Amino acid sequence: MSARRLAKDQPDSFALSAASKKEIAVWIKKYPKGRQASALIPVLWIVQKQAGGWLPAPALEAVAAHLDMPYIRVYEVVTFYTMFNMAPVGEHHVQLCGTTPCWLRGAGDLKKVCESKIGPKGSVSADGKFSWIEVECLGACANAPMVQISNAAGDDYYEDLDVENFGALLDDLAAGRKVSAGPQNKRHTSEPITGAATLNAKGMYNKIKKKKLPNTGKVKS
Repeated sequence: MSARRLAKDQPDSFALSAASKKEIAVWIKKYPKGRQASALIPVLWIVQKQAGGWLPAPALEAVAAHLDMPYIRVYEVVTFYTMFNMAPVGEHHVQLCGTTPCWLRGAGDLKKVCESKIGPKGSVSADGKFSWIEVECLGACANAPMVQISNAAGDDYYEDLDVENFGALLDDLAAGRKVSAGPQNKRHTSEPITGAATLNAKGMYNKIKKKKLPNTGKVKS
């Protein structure tokens, strides 16, 4: 993994909102007293959402103070996990999977789409609508290639991509049109493209008769 560092331009300050503190408290309660630092990862995720999709240095300092832990421990976690963004991101942040299954299915071509429509990897588009990075496996290998796009609506997977439908997806997001998460072809979830091929015979379950056990009057332990 390449070195990850804080963005050069940083805000002067950051304060946890009341909503963030309330959500953070739920996670802290999951751990024994004095072990609040164990909630660091979900806390960072909450704070990243509040900060607009990235974690500036003052936000890391606020998290360290709130969890009563050294700043360097917070920094270590943030620099390790690519789910935490260390620089501002676009309105729609695209995480493109480049691991082997996605690469074999055309992730390299999707990178070219990102470069042409958004810009160099790690940059934000001129209109501020998009940013993109390459990440490791996102766990949807059966529907490769795929991306995860984070925005105000959530963090959704878009699967079974190719140059055409991925380009159309980005165009729809840019225009504010409604998009549907999941496979971007006609596939249903992870079934074969031609439809389910097993356990689909009509009436097969109707032929199974429920076996009635004899009533012996004895209670089984």
